[in-house]
Amino acid sequence: MTKKILLLGSGELGKEFVIAAKRLGQYVVACDSYKGAPAMQVADEYEVFNMLDGDALDAAVRKHQPDLIVPEIEAIRTERLYHWEERGIQVVPSARAVNYTMNRKAIRDLAAKELGLRTARYFYAKTFDELKKASEVIGFPCVVKPLMSSSGKGQSVVRSADDLQHAWEYGCSGSRGDIKELIIEEFIHFDSEFTLLTVTQKNGPTLFCPPVGHVQISGDYRESYQPAALTEDQLKEAQHMADKVTKALTGYGIWGVEFFLSKDGVYFSELSPRPHDTGMVTLANTQQLNEFELHLYAVLGLPIPEIKLERIGASAVILSPIASQEKPNYRGEEEVCVLPNTYLRIFGKPTTRKNRRMGVVVCYAPLGSDVNALRDKCKAAAAKVEVY
Repeated sequence: MTKKILLLGSGELGKEFVIAAKRLGQYVVACDSYKGAPAMQVADEYEVFNMLDGDALDAAVRKHQPDLIVPEIEAIRTERLYHWEERGIQVVPSARAVNYTMNRKAIRDLAAKELGLRTARYFYAKTFDELKKASEVIGFPCVVKPLMSSSGKGQSVVRSADDLQHAWEYGCSGSRGDIKELIIEEFIHFDSEFTLLTVTQKNGPTLFCPPVGHVQISGDYRESYQPAALTEDQLKEAQHMADKVTKALTGYGIWGVEFFLSKDGVYFSELSPRPHDTGMVTLANTQQLNEFELHLYAVLGLPIPEIKLERIGASAVILSPIASQEKPNYRGEEEVCVLPNTYLRIFGKPTTRKNRRMGVVVCYAPLGSDVNALRDKCKAAAAKVEVY
């Protein structure tokens, strides 16, 4: 039952995954590009190296001989994972899934062209001239993103041709890895965004968590809440698309499948083959198992009989207003902890940068309570914590 897990990426999501793994007696080696990353603080061992360096990645795998490789970030030399999967190491959810979803070009073409899912119209651009020509077809406003990035880095909404140069430079600067290509998308006038946490199992049916509504600013998550308000038909449509794309990618684990909800219906947006930042709302015990526990159960092949909403929840992030290489300090924790049905989570990041996510507040309330009132309470609580 005990497995050795090589975790590639040791941020706050990785930390919660390690906590779940340790509660089931697993052995975890946490990897990242800097020492003292959140997941390293709770893992059995750690390694510091650039995961875009394929030789360094191979060396870490050879050194530790893991049973499972669990990617948690995008900036990985993902093609090397095929090699290790062929040699019997389980890649989560699968080497195919990780390679497709770490690159917006691969996953968007799979979803739109091969699977026929409803998506925004899009083009790719390797040069500024290509971006300019694509914008003339897409029109304004439009959205420009790097093919590889996370937490909204390099993403912008372009409202006129005058903004294209900045969008090009910002997108290239926010690209992760060595791919310098952007995707330009039609701007969907959506009513809301939501994530459908989807669990694929080795020996059981695909399961869906109750939908998680979320708010993003410049592509980066700021708050989430569960459940999001969808009609039965809208939920079934999203579940159908999530089931279709995860089956095509193959493997076992939790997937964060993102959608837009507009008057035209449900649009597929993006997909992450791992716990999703908006899913931190499940740390409020809205379900029997939070998203990190669900991920662990699925990758270990443990049965998950059902996922049921037991209470409503909300999450709101704590951002740093400063940039510093010094260890951050916090004030205002007491004002949060005194609130009922509220949890404070500080991630333990060793340094700060402006608008870096440093913690989260999660709140819960009984089923049937006012979700919007809970969201307001949670955001107000998070605003009480100051990073300095």
